[in-house]
Amino acid sequence: MDDRTDDVTVGSAPVIEPGYTFATVTDKISAIVLTRPTSVAWLFGFGVAFLLTMMMLYAIGYLFVRGVGIWGVNIPVGWGFAIVNFVWWIGIGHAGTLISAILLLLRQSWRNSINRFAEAMTLFAVACAGLFPVLHLGRPWLGYWLFPYPNTMKYWPQFRSPLVWDVFAVSTYFTISLMFWFIGLIPDLATLRDRSGNRAAQIIYGILAMGWRGSARHWARYETAYLLLAGLATPLVLSVHTVVSFDFAISMVPGWHTTIFPPYFVAGAIYSGFAMVLVLAIPIRKFYGLEDFITERHLQNSAKVMLATGLIVAYGYGIEAFMGWYSGNRYDTFLLWNRLHGPYHFWYWMLLVCNIGIPQVLWIRNLRSSPVWLFLISLDILVGMWLERFVIVVVSLHRDFLNSSWGMYYPTRWDWMTYIGTIGMFLALMFLFLRILPAISIFEMRTLLPQAEVKPE
Repeated sequence: MDDRTDDVTVGSAPVIEPGYTFATVTDKISAIVLTRPTSVAWLFGFGVAFLLTMMMLYAIGYLFVRGVGIWGVNIPVGWGFAIVNFVWWIGIGHAGTLISAILLLLRQSWRNSINRFAEAMTLFAVACAGLFPVLHLGRPWLGYWLFPYPNTMKYWPQFRSPLVWDVFAVSTYFTISLMFWFIGLIPDLATLRDRSGNRAAQIIYGILAMGWRGSARHWARYETAYLLLAGLATPLVLSVHTVVSFDFAISMVPGWHTTIFPPYFVAGAIYSGFAMVLVLAIPIRKFYGLEDFITERHLQNSAKVMLATGLIVAYGYGIEAFMGWYSGNRYDTFLLWNRLHGPYHFWYWMLLVCNIGIPQVLWIRNLRSSPVWLFLISLDILVGMWLERFVIVVVSLHRDFLNSSWGMYYPTRWDWMTYIGTIGMFLALMFLFLRILPAISIFEMRTLLPQAEVKPE
């Protein structure tokens, strides 16, 4: 018998392709950061993302000079792209915490290949989301007023406002996610410290590794901290987007005043979050040759989660429409008619096609396991979930209770520049992450190897 693992499996499906040992797993993942040269494709992609980020900063700078009047917001649509994009980005960040925390507690080993960049995706998405409500304040330099702190004016936030709840929910979510991500990185940072041939890199990785030596005491403390943070992060998956849904659900606006919003928003967040995971995972596994680690099983499981949460979202659409009709409330009935036949009806029908119709092809196994089809379907879901947030925010506001309060919302070029710029910022951060830190957890992938059978030659 040799020391090579021939069948790395958990249950009956492979988690890692056969033929790997501790050394080869470490070599393949760490080489992406330490020895792989920076490619032209990486430079081109980062350059495009960086230019989009600069466009966003220009739009924000002009916003500071001229005010929110440069946006398309008006009366009655006081919430426009800023809140639409805030909810969309927060939703994308949910998959990282779900994969990292909940699947860890459920002992789902298939998470080990995708949890690291999913956690990074969460942090970058929340950073993008946090920009919009601050910019929407009108005077963003006074954003710190939202936090309760002793001050000479004896000013306190309105704690009954869901917008203040958002501040605490999102900041807590970001803090816990950051700690969870960093704690998980420590053993790998020590590996990069020990394997790096660059003195500056050794010092930087050594500082970040916080003196990790891999002793039994270190591992015991690490596992305790990791499980505690997973336990803290798990309720955040449900609570954060629930609190975000309260921005709408506690109001009296037709289309917002509904009790189904909390579970509906959480399911939609996981739906769009897993779509973004696949949009990132499929190119990463292709360009970095990681098909042995991010296997068909990971694609299949992610697709199944998207299919399940997509059906929950479809159920939410159905219940929302049914209750609008069954309630007998003429305002709710009119809102349903307005979505189907009003001036924004095309976008509502596109929402239904993108979020309900097209994802049903995931029932077909061949398409569910095809990287190309999964990538395209995931992009479709991201577009559909953005349209959902647009319909919820804009269509519910643009025709108020009185005909005299009706209006239309048209996003300006500044709205689009800010939104597209945050996509560039997200991608730029992801490019830097892939170049500086291991995209796949080295030590967690190595823990899968002892689970394999060692077969005789």
